[in-house]
Parts: sequence; C-alpha cells; structure tokens
Amino acid sequence: MSKRKVQNAHLPIGECISQVHQTLRERFCHQRLPERPEGVEAQHKHLEELLRRTAVHGESNSVLIVGPRGAGKTTLLKCVLRELSKESEVQKNLLQVHLNGLLQTDDRIALKEITRQLHLENVVGDKVFGSFAENLAFLLDALKKGDRSSSRPVLFVLDEFDLFAHHKNQTLLYNLFDVSQSAQAPVAVVGLTCRLDVLELLEKRVKSRFSHRQIHLLSSLTFPQYVDRVRAHLSLPDDFPDRKFAQEWSASVKTLCEDKSAVEVLQRHFNSSKDFRSLHMLLTLCLSRVSVTKPAIRPADLLDASRLCLADTKASMLHGLSILELCLIIAMKHLNDVYGGEPFNLQMVHNEFKKFLQRKSSSMYNFEQPVIMKAFEHLQQLELIRPVEGSAAKTQREYQLMRLMLDHSQIMEALQKYPQCPTDVKQWAMSAFA
Repeated sequence: MSKRKVQNAHLPIGECISQVHQTLRERFCHQRLPERPEGVEAQHKHLEELLRRTAVHGESNSVLIVGPRGAGKTTLLKCVLRELSKESEVQKNLLQVHLNGLLQTDDRIALKEITRQLHLENVVGDKVFGSFAENLAFLLDALKKGDRSSSRPVLFVLDEFDLFAHHKNQTLLYNLFDVSQSAQAPVAVVGLTCRLDVLELLEKRVKSRFSHRQIHLLSSLTFPQYVDRVRAHLSLPDDFPDRKFAQEWSASVKTLCEDKSAVEVLQRHFNSSKDFRSLHMLLTLCLSRVSVTKPAIRPADLLDASRLCLADTKASMLHGLSILELCLIIAMKHLNDVYGGEPFNLQMVHNEFKKFLQRKSSSMYNFEQPVIMKAFEHLQQLELIRPVEGSAAKTQREYQLMRLMLDHSQIMEALQKYPQCPTDVKQWAMSAFA
C-alpha cells in the first residue's frame, strides 16, 4: 500500500528531473549483462561447451570470436563465464588472464601482466629465464596442485587479438597455442577480434598450432529494432516515484521516436555504427540537455547531439591552423591532384607555395625557410601529414616523403568555416580543386 502511495506521489519537477538523470545515466554508463544474449544461442552453446571442457575436464582449447565492433563479442564471453561460474568446480579451479593488444604492446609487458594476474610475482622473484617459453612453462608449473599431478586450468582472453600478431616473432601467440595443443597444462585461449582476415596475419608455425575454431558474430539488427532499443533505453522503470511524470516522459519519448527529423538522425547513426556504446554516447548528450525548463528530449536536442558525435575532428583541427599552415595544406592537395596522390616532400610543397606567391604582389605571405619548416613540422605533429613507410630515416627533413591525411571535403569545409580567411587563399584553393 505504502509503495503505491510512493509511486503515486507528485514530486517537484526538479526532483523528477534529477531522478531521470540518475536512472538513465546509470543505465548508459554501467552496462548490465543480459540474461542471455539475443540471436546468438548457437554461438553461446558452442563457447560454453569449449570452456567447460577446459574448466571441468582439463582439456586444452583455442578459439577466435570474430565480429564487428559492437556485435557483442565481449558480452557473449562474459555471459558464458557467468554461467560457468555458477558451477562450484569451475569457480574453485578456473583461473583467468585478460590481456588487451592495445595495452600489452609487446611480449615482455604481456608476460609481466600474466604473472601479476596469476599472483605469481613472489614465486618468480628475481629469477632470470632464458626464453619466453621457459618463463611461461615455469608460471604454469607453479599453478600445479599440491599433489603436483594436475594443473589448475587457465583461461587466456586476448582482446584485440590481431594486434598480438604484430609482436616480434609472434612469441606470445606461439607459446600459448603450443601449450594449448600439448598436454603441458589445461589452457583455453580465446581471441576477440574485428578482423575477418586475422588468420592471414599468423605465421605458419603459429597457425599450425591453432585449432582453427572460429565463432562469427554478425549483427542482424534491423532499423525498427534499433529504434525500439532507443525507446527502451530512454524509458523509465515501473517503480519511478512519480507515475504521472513517468507517463508524460514515456509519451514524449514515443513522440520523439516517431518524429521525422529524429528518425533521420537515428538512421544516420544506425548506418554508420550499430554499436550500442555509440548510441549510449548520443543519448547521454541528449540527456544532458534535459532540465526543469526543458523536461523532455526534443528532436532538436537529438540533432545537436548527433552533430557533436559525428563531428570530424581533423576538419575541426584545421580551424586552429595559421594562414601559412593552411596554405601549405592547399599546396599539398594541389600536388596530390597533379601527381595522382604520389607522396611529396617539403621542397615540393614550398615550390608549389612559391607559384602562388608569384601571382601576388603583396608581401603578406613572404615567409623565411625556417618558418615554413616549423609550420610543416607542426602539421606532422598534428598527424595531418605522415611520413611514408620505409622512407629513409637519414634523409634530410626537407626531402623526406610525406602523405596528406586529409581529403577534399575536409579541406573545403575548413576553408568555409575558417575565421577571416583571405579571399585570395580561398580562390587559390578553389583553383587547386577545380
């Protein structure tokens, strides 16, 4: 009875808005695992059987989970591990090591992280090992049970798996797959990657030790389902304190999802990424605009949030460049057009810039060579240009080959928005892009 009274209570609008912010931010920022991932029942069953055979029966396995970002690779693995952890034998025995290719950028760092996650720092102490294989074998041997007859099973999860393939000699992958193939210790190696061609990155000796099991996750989400998810993510729970406000909020969300301009924004996001993390970013930006004076999300809020999410960071960066740096960018684009995208060097860019200066009687653009060199280096620091791979490191700076990392539309957009851009520079740019 008292709960019904609480739900029927009419709270001040400020309190309602505060409650909405708290509820929805928690939903967007703290992802709860679903009871069971939708549409991937077969993959869930396959992965669960594989990991159970390692955790319970001591059988070694290796598998790759392949799919685009946001397809649910990590969610699938977490759901399987949650199911398995309910079994007392798994909970008691299975050890987990989680590595990420973005963090563990070489095998030495990876080995240190394996040692830390297995809590074997004291066992290793100051020991010096001759090779990676020797070190890994020692770690796995240290995990053996008291009777020394059997090892505890270890699950290695390699996120961004393809990045580990770029490590020198692929030593980490070779040794993990070697252990999983032999009977040294019960080990399961699970790799998560976005690359469909990931096996082509592996060396022959590594590939021969991999089981070649792959679990593919391909998003089958349709746009109507995506809009339904948006509505569900913005809905308030049944136990929201003020029922009247909750009903008004639900009505406003329904109106928003049916609005033509809002649907166009959602369609654009759906086409660029079906990843719910990017959707949560969009909805969080919309939510930040909800206040006492604006107690609902409007289509205009969704449009503004979309502009922020889809903003081109490189084009935005161009707005802060000096006139000289902008002129150098235009000269580079001109060279790209003339030579069909071939790399260029500072000397070529400077010569192209001089051609522009010869047409002008004004001394406004007369810069010394060191100043132009400094501007060129600044563009490289901003990663708007980058050296060509394999270009000689000993080459003089003004002759080092570079590539422009911007396209036509980004440069034109920057010129349109550039504050007080001289007319002659715009005209030169237009002639370069004609």
